[in-house]
Order: sequence, then C-alpha cells, then structure tokens
Amino acid sequence: MDYYELLSVSRTATADEIKTSYRKLALKFHPDRNKEAGAAEQFARINEAYAVLSDPEKRAHYDRYGSAPGAGMPGGDPFGGMGFDPMDIFEQLFGGLGGRGGRRGPARGDDIEAEARITLLQARAGEEIEVEVDRLTTCEHCHGSRTEPGGKPPVTCSTCGGVGAVRAQARTIFGVVETQQPCPTCRGEGQIIQDPCTVCHGRGRTLKAEKVGVKLPRGIDEGYRIRVAGMGNEGPGGNGDLYVHIEMEPHPELRREQEHLIYTARLGFAQAALGAQVTVPTLDGPQTVEVKAGTQHGDLHRLRGQGLPRLQGAGTGDLIVEYEINVPRPSQLTPEAREALHAYARAVGDEVHEHREGFFDKVGKIFRGE
Repeated sequence: MDYYELLSVSRTATADEIKTSYRKLALKFHPDRNKEAGAAEQFARINEAYAVLSDPEKRAHYDRYGSAPGAGMPGGDPFGGMGFDPMDIFEQLFGGLGGRGGRRGPARGDDIEAEARITLLQARAGEEIEVEVDRLTTCEHCHGSRTEPGGKPPVTCSTCGGVGAVRAQARTIFGVVETQQPCPTCRGEGQIIQDPCTVCHGRGRTLKAEKVGVKLPRGIDEGYRIRVAGMGNEGPGGNGDLYVHIEMEPHPELRREQEHLIYTARLGFAQAALGAQVTVPTLDGPQTVEVKAGTQHGDLHRLRGQGLPRLQGAGTGDLIVEYEINVPRPSQLTPEAREALHAYARAVGDEVHEHREGFFDKVGKIFRGE
C-alpha cells in the first residue's frame, strides 16, 4: 500500500498539498456520505496514510524504509500505542468531539471554514450567497446520546473512575514529574458506550452537507473572511462558527483596485490624434465615452461613482478608463496606410527611415510567431 498513491499526491508534495488532497478524499469516502461497498475500508486507509504523511518524522521514516515507524515490529504501533481509529484523524482536521482530554464541562463545537468565489456585481450589491459546507451535526438516530436506542446504557470507566484522565509519573533531571493524560481506556470520555449507535458508531454526531446563507457586506474584496455564528460543528456546549474566505471571480475586462475599477481602452494612432468614441463595459452595461483629440498614451478618464462601495467608510469608487495607444506593426500596414503615414511625416517634418525586410528578418518573425 503506497500512502502517496492513496492520497493522490506526488512524493514531493508539500504539507498543504497533502492536507488538501486528504480533505477531498476523506469527504468522498466518509461512511456518513458514501454507502458503497468498500468505502469504509478506503476511508480507513486514507486516514492511515494521512496520519503518517502529515507527520514530518513519520513521513521521513516512510520515505526511507517504505513503512511507518514501528510497523511490522513486535508490539510496534505507528499510531502512538492507543490503536488507530480513522475517525480520530478526520475529526482532528474537521473538528474534534471536544470531550476528550479531561472533564471540564460540555465542549463547544469546533469552527469550520469554507471558500466562496463571488463576482464584482455581487460584491457591489452586497448580495446573500449560498455556501456548501460539511458540518458535524447531532446524530438524528441516537439524538447525540451515542447509544443505540433501546440498548444498554453507558457505564463509568473503571480505569479513570469517570474522570476522563489518568495521572502518570515520569523521572526527569528535575525529579519526579506528575502529568495528567487522557484515559487510554475511555479516551477521555469518562464512560464506556456498551451498545454504540449503529448510525454514528457511538460518536454522537454525523457528517452532514448543508447550504448556508451568507450576507456579503457591500464592497467586500478578496481576502476578507466572514463569520457566520453558530454554523460550525455542533457540540454539547454549543455550536462552533463558520468562517467563509472570499475570493473574487476575475472580470473579463475590468480589474479592481480597492473601490475603483480600471478599464484599459486601446486606441489607434488616428483615434488618439483626432478624437473618437469608445465603448466602456461598466457594471451597469456598455457606456460610450468621448476620446478627446490629442489623447496621449497613459491618459486617464474618470467615470465618477461607477466603481464599488467603500467597504470601510461612505462613498463609492470610480471607474477609470486608462488609454493605451497602439502602434501598428509594419506587417499590419496596408500599402495605402503606409503611404498615408509617409505623407503625414512629410507634412509635419518627421524624418523616417523604413527598414526593408531581409531574409533574416523573415526568419526572426517565424521564430517569434509573427
């Protein structure tokens, strides 16, 4: 079993690439979402691979020896000596159960994250969008009790006495140090589930795909994060929050600079010299703009109030038309156009020297794709 093949990544993949691939595959094969034969086994293998490749030391050992540390050795366990539960790895990344590690009262559900790509129009209007998320929600079969309805009730853990933690002593150069660790028997829960729920497998929550409405602030830009309270994972102490990371969908003709929009209008030499009309693609539709005679390369024309609302503060940005003068290549000039340019040069006293194309010039054009 090749861990890299299981996660569909190369052997040189970065930690972020491994994590991203794992998230997609874990959601695809999660038992709550995929009921096909073999999905649960594939889910376990994917989590085993991630447990090794996400740990730098374990990954280095695997790359060198082709196995996880301790695998195949008498009593060896590459997963810390407590057994390997694929749901543990999944919930560490997507949000843990919260109750492990000590009895400190009901734990709040974990926060989750999502991404949303929006358009300039949606940002300007401050629309409400829908975001698809995968949340851990209370199991509808056992209602979060983790026990199969009608089954035997949970019993107090005999190892920790229901505390959820055990004390251990370690001898160091500073003397004997006492530490507290999650109970290895009940794994920090303080009780043992005798008849686990057949739907959530004794975890009290299941993974559920939901669509969440998210209200966009008017003028929001890429890189901002919106908090949606209570739409994270559910927990006995309350729900976590959802954080939506905003990305902007590129506009085919406009580019954004804060609250302003920029459009590059390309003019021919004659248009810039004599004046013309150009069509500008505003967010409200095409608009005709007059180009003044004598317009220079880099000149700007401002359409006030046709940008985006200022995200922090009052007012609206502008749409700025940036003029770019196009000089035609010799190959683009017809004989008539070339003669007209020579006539113009003579009229204004410009000296020109037209380079005649030779063999090597033609070869150069071929290599340049002209």
